[in-house]
This record gives sequence, C-alpha cells and structure tokens, in this order.
Amino acid sequence: RSPYGYVPTLWICALYVALFSLTTLIHVVQAGYYRLWFLYPTVVLGGIAEIIGWAGRLWSSKNPPSLNPFLMQITTTIIAPTPLVAANFVILGQLIQRLGPMYSRLSAMWYTILFVTCDIVALVVQAVGGAKASIAVQNGQDPNPGGHIMLGGIAFQLGSITIYMLLAGEFVLRYLYNRPLRNKAAAPAHTVIDRKIGQMLFGLAFSSITIFIRSVYRTIELQDGWTGRIIGTQRYFNWLDGAMITLAFFCHNFFHPGRLLG
Repeated sequence: RSPYGYVPTLWICALYVALFSLTTLIHVVQAGYYRLWFLYPTVVLGGIAEIIGWAGRLWSSKNPPSLNPFLMQITTTIIAPTPLVAANFVILGQLIQRLGPMYSRLSAMWYTILFVTCDIVALVVQAVGGAKASIAVQNGQDPNPGGHIMLGGIAFQLGSITIYMLLAGEFVLRYLYNRPLRNKAAAPAHTVIDRKIGQMLFGLAFSSITIFIRSVYRTIELQDGWTGRIIGTQRYFNWLDGAMITLAFFCHNFFHPGRLLG
C-alpha cells in the first residue's frame, strides 16, 4: 500500500524535477554573474531541496510501497520554500534602502534580521517535526505528533509571511502617496517608481503571493492530518505546492534582483 494514499504520477514528478533543476541551475549562474552571494544559501539551497523532494516522489512513482522516498519528499518539500522566503525578506530590505527608509515602519536592517530569524525558527521547527514524523512512520507508530510540530512551524511561517506582506504593502503605498512615517524633511517632493524598481516590486509581490497560497494549503493539509483527504489527494499537492513554488522560483529568474537592483 502506498503511504501517500495514491501513487504519484511519474510524468508529473519528472516534469517538476526537470523544472526545479532548470530554475536552480539558472539561479546558480545568475547569483555568480551578479555577485549576489546571499542567493546561494537561500534561493539555490531551496531549489536543491525541491529537486530532492520531487526526486523522492519520482522514486515513489516506480516503487509506491517504499517508505524511504516518501520520507525523503515529505520533509524536503515542506521546508524547501523556507530559504526562498528568506531571499524575499532580504530583497525587500534592499528596496527599502533604495526608495527611502522613512516610508517603512522598520529599517531595512531590522526587516532582514527580524524576518530571516522568523524564517530560521520556522525551518528548524518544521525540520524537527519532519524528523519526528519520519521516525514514527519507520517504526510503525503514529506520525501525527510530528505532523503537529510541522504544522506549528508552517503556521508560524504563514504568520510571519502575512505580517511581512502587510508591512511591505504599507511601505509601497506610503511611497506612492508620499506619506513618510518619519524624517519628513528628507522625503522628496514627488515620488516616482522607475521601470526596474517597478518590475522588482511586481516580481516580489508575485513570488510572495504564490508562496502565501502554498503556505495556506500546507497549513490546512497538515491540520487535516496525515491520513486526511487533503494530503491524500495528489492534484492538490501538484497544483498548490509544486506549481506555486515553481512559479515563485522562475519569477525570481525573470525579475532578478541582480538585473533590476544592480
């Protein structure tokens, strides 16, 4: 019997392995070309984790009853987007520096420190929960306690992403309407978003929305339990996890901070 509650479709798994391999390879080249070294432990690391996760699902499509590929994918696919989220936090900090810290509730430095710290906490909690659930499955025990820990980690991440998006949205609106929070004398008479900054803001917003959709899905999925209808329905995972994160990764290829922010 398959531990998924279904047999992963071979061609879909192979497609996602190919797509994540392609976007990750492009990110490796782009990060080196633009000398944005923070992208290696964030976007590139997340891409590698997605490749491993979908490779596990591909393995499962050929050997459905095997526990090893199931455990490999359940942990990596839950934590893989976390480094990508950290990259979004750093990019927002760079945008705040460019457009003006007076429009933001937090400084660029504090955005990076606060939200990356939250991201690391979420990553550790999800990893601990994933390890606990994996050990339980291997020993024929109930994986739900580990699943609950994973749920806590991804719910915490969802909360931090929500706050980040609200603060980012407020920052952009304050800049557009020239409503600084402090140091009003230093604010320009007119605020204009040039083409490259506009593209970076669009890319950051699109990436954040896709990650948010995926986080909502994974939160509901884990809340439903390891034997629930949601985790046992393949199309939900393919579209609401795989497709959303693929879009987020390729979005950063097209709207790359190295090209748009210099």
